[in-house]
Amino acid sequence: MEKNKIEKSEEEWKKVLTPEQYQVLRQKGTERPFSGNLYYNKEKGVYTCAACGQELFSSDTKFESGTGWPSFSDVISSDKVRLQEDTSHFMNRIEVVCSRCGSHLGHVFEDGPGPTGKRYCINSVSLGFNKEEKTGGEKE
Repeated sequence: MEKNKIEKSEEEWKKVLTPEQYQVLRQKGTERPFSGNLYYNKEKGVYTCAACGQELFSSDTKFESGTGWPSFSDVISSDKVRLQEDTSHFMNRIEVVCSRCGSHLGHVFEDGPGPTGKRYCINSVSLGFNKEEKTGGEKE
Protein backbone atom coordinates (compact mmCIF):
# COMPACT_ATOMS: atom_id res chain seq x y z
CA MET A 1 0.00 0.00 0.00
CA GLU A 2 2.87 2.37 0.76
CA LYS A 3 3.93 2.47 -2.88
CA ASN A 4 0.55 3.99 -3.79
CA LYS A 5 0.89 6.89 -1.35
CA ILE A 6 0.69 10.36 -2.82
CA GLU A 7 2.81 12.99 -1.13
CA LYS A 8 2.87 16.64 -2.19
CA SER A 9 3.96 19.83 -0.54
CA GLU A 10 1.23 22.18 0.60
CA GLU A 11 2.25 24.52 -2.24
CA GLU A 12 1.71 21.68 -4.74
CA TRP A 13 -1.73 20.95 -3.22
CA LYS A 14 -2.66 24.64 -3.52
CA LYS A 15 -1.92 24.47 -7.26
CA VAL A 16 -4.20 21.47 -7.93
CA LEU A 17 -7.09 22.14 -5.54
CA THR A 18 -9.63 24.97 -5.47
CA PRO A 19 -9.37 27.26 -2.42
CA GLU A 20 -12.45 25.59 -0.89
CA GLN A 21 -11.06 22.09 -1.55
CA TYR A 22 -7.72 23.08 -0.04
CA GLN A 23 -9.39 24.50 3.07
CA VAL A 24 -11.39 21.29 3.65
CA LEU A 25 -9.05 18.57 2.35
CA ARG A 26 -5.73 19.91 3.59
CA GLN A 27 -6.69 22.20 6.50
CA LYS A 28 -9.47 20.00 7.91
CA GLY A 29 -12.21 22.53 7.30
CA THR A 30 -15.92 21.89 6.79
CA GLU A 31 -18.19 23.13 4.03
CA ARG A 32 -21.53 24.71 4.88
CA PRO A 33 -24.30 22.12 5.25
CA PHE A 34 -26.58 21.61 2.23
CA SER A 35 -24.13 23.55 0.02
CA GLY A 36 -22.28 20.73 -1.73
CA ASN A 37 -23.23 19.61 -5.23
CA LEU A 38 -22.85 15.91 -4.36
CA TYR A 39 -25.18 16.15 -1.37
CA TYR A 40 -28.14 15.99 -3.76
CA ASN A 41 -26.61 13.46 -6.16
CA LYS A 42 -28.79 10.36 -6.63
CA GLU A 43 -26.95 8.81 -9.60
CA LYS A 44 -25.31 5.38 -9.46
CA GLY A 45 -21.54 5.34 -9.37
CA VAL A 46 -18.45 5.63 -7.20
CA TYR A 47 -17.40 8.54 -5.00
CA THR A 48 -13.67 9.27 -5.06
CA CYS A 49 -11.21 11.43 -3.16
CA ALA A 50 -11.24 14.87 -4.83
CA ALA A 51 -7.50 15.24 -4.17
CA CYS A 52 -6.13 11.94 -5.52
CA GLY A 53 -8.98 10.05 -7.19
CA GLN A 54 -8.92 7.00 -4.91
CA GLU A 55 -12.29 5.18 -4.89
CA LEU A 56 -13.92 5.56 -1.47
CA PHE A 57 -17.70 5.00 -1.42
CA SER A 58 -20.30 3.30 -3.61
CA SER A 59 -23.57 5.11 -4.34
CA ASP A 60 -25.25 1.94 -3.03
CA THR A 61 -24.20 2.92 0.51
CA LYS A 62 -25.26 6.60 0.28
CA PHE A 63 -28.29 7.57 2.35
CA GLU A 64 -30.19 10.68 3.38
CA SER A 65 -29.15 11.55 6.92
CA GLY A 66 -30.66 15.04 7.01
CA THR A 67 -27.35 16.48 8.21
CA GLY A 68 -26.53 18.50 5.07
CA TRP A 69 -23.50 16.45 4.03
CA PRO A 70 -23.29 13.31 1.90
CA SER A 71 -23.63 10.30 4.20
CA PHE A 72 -22.55 6.72 3.56
CA SER A 73 -23.02 3.56 5.62
CA ASP A 74 -19.74 1.96 4.54
CA VAL A 75 -16.52 2.43 2.57
CA ILE A 76 -15.69 0.44 -0.58
CA SER A 77 -12.80 -1.17 1.31
CA SER A 78 -11.44 -0.51 4.80
CA ASP A 79 -7.95 0.14 3.42
CA LYS A 80 -9.20 3.18 1.46
CA VAL A 81 -9.54 5.36 4.56
CA ARG A 82 -7.75 5.90 7.85
CA LEU A 83 -9.72 6.66 10.98
CA GLN A 84 -8.11 8.84 13.63
CA GLU A 85 -9.14 10.57 16.82
CA ASP A 86 -10.17 14.23 16.45
CA THR A 87 -10.55 16.31 19.60
CA SER A 88 -10.82 19.69 17.87
CA HIS A 89 -13.65 22.15 18.61
CA PHE A 90 -14.09 20.70 22.12
CA MET A 91 -15.56 17.46 20.70
CA ASN A 92 -14.46 13.82 20.54
CA ARG A 93 -14.95 12.56 17.00
CA ILE A 94 -13.41 10.07 14.59
CA GLU A 95 -11.92 11.78 11.53
CA VAL A 96 -12.02 10.04 8.13
CA VAL A 97 -8.85 10.56 6.06
CA CYS A 98 -7.97 9.27 2.58
CA SER A 99 -5.37 6.51 3.03
CA ARG A 100 -3.60 7.39 -0.23
CA CYS A 101 -3.04 11.16 0.12
CA GLY A 102 -3.90 11.92 3.75
CA SER A 103 -6.67 14.39 2.89
CA HIS A 104 -9.45 15.15 5.39
CA LEU A 105 -12.79 13.81 4.17
CA GLY A 106 -15.12 14.19 7.15
CA HIS A 107 -16.07 12.16 10.23
CA VAL A 108 -17.70 8.83 11.03
CA PHE A 109 -20.42 8.39 13.64
CA GLU A 110 -22.15 5.37 15.18
CA ASP A 111 -25.71 6.49 14.31
CA GLY A 112 -26.09 5.18 10.76
CA PRO A 113 -28.38 2.51 9.30
CA GLY A 114 -27.77 -1.24 9.35
CA PRO A 115 -25.97 -3.41 8.78
CA THR A 116 -22.90 -1.33 9.76
CA GLY A 117 -24.57 1.24 12.03
CA LYS A 118 -22.04 3.76 10.67
CA ARG A 119 -22.61 7.22 9.21
CA TYR A 120 -19.64 8.45 7.22
CA CYS A 121 -20.44 12.17 7.10
CA ILE A 122 -18.29 13.44 4.23
CA ASN A 123 -17.76 16.92 2.82
CA SER A 124 -19.08 17.10 -0.75
CA VAL A 125 -16.08 19.21 -1.77
CA SER A 126 -13.81 16.34 -0.62
CA LEU A 127 -15.38 14.03 -3.18
CA GLY A 128 -15.32 13.39 -6.89
CA PHE A 129 -17.91 11.21 -8.60
CA ASN A 130 -17.60 8.65 -11.39
CA LYS A 131 -21.02 7.92 -12.84
CA GLU A 132 -21.81 4.27 -13.51
CA GLU A 133 -21.72 3.52 -17.22
CA LYS A 134 -24.95 2.18 -18.70
CA THR A 135 -24.61 -1.06 -20.58
CA GLY A 136 -26.44 -1.70 -23.83
CA GLY A 137 -30.14 -2.45 -23.53
CA GLU A 138 -30.75 -0.51 -20.32
CA LYS A 139 -33.28 2.30 -20.48
CA GLU A 140 -32.71 5.66 -18.85
